[in-house]
Amino acid sequence: TYDELSDRMKKLWEKKSLKIRKSETETAEELYSRAAIYAEFGKIIVISVGFLNGTEFRIKSFYGDDEKVLLQEFAELLNRYYNYPDSMLCAHNGKEFDFPYIARRMIINGIDLPVPLQIAGKKPWEIRHLDTMELWKFGDYKNYTSLDLLTAIFDIPTPKDDIDGSMVGEVYWQQNDLERIKDYCQKDVLAIAQLMRRYLNQPLIADEQVIFTP
Repeated sequence: TYDELSDRMKKLWEKKSLKIRKSETETAEELYSRAAIYAEFGKIIVISVGFLNGTEFRIKSFYGDDEKVLLQEFAELLNRYYNYPDSMLCAHNGKEFDFPYIARRMIINGIDLPVPLQIAGKKPWEIRHLDTMELWKFGDYKNYTSLDLLTAIFDIPTPKDDIDGSMVGEVYWQQNDLERIKDYCQKDVLAIAQLMRRYLNQPLIADEQVIFTP
């Protein structure tokens, strides 16, 4: 919360919040509910991942109040199972948000970056990151299309039927409902996988093919 910030961080947030302030009457404290979009002020409480295993699509979530623990567990997963030349990370707007955000939070928490997130010095074609939003742009860099809209036009069940990203802070800090946030993130993961299937003109993953792993 804003009150838990050190005086130094409060001053830095005051400067940062000027970029998102829409009126002069808005204070830095009032705007702090939107601070989580910045890795320097945010906290990761859930990471959900999915991977194809034959005909099954397995979904696993790392979640909890201890950010460092869940980030370490996620890093271990990537290093153990996805440290291969043909492995790819996929997300919607992942190149501009998810992947750099996770990498920054890992560094802040003193965690060595797993190989798939080590992109320094690499050529663009050497970075094994796939972005469903970038694929939909078809080179049109002015365009932003939400996952919710894309799932709608491709007749994929919406991942936003309960909460959306703007509500995560409230659900966590005020309702303390991590399970609800985890469920939302898992729906997002499945929606991205289904979207890739549509891009490839392949049949959607059936409900019985989705396996949730502990």
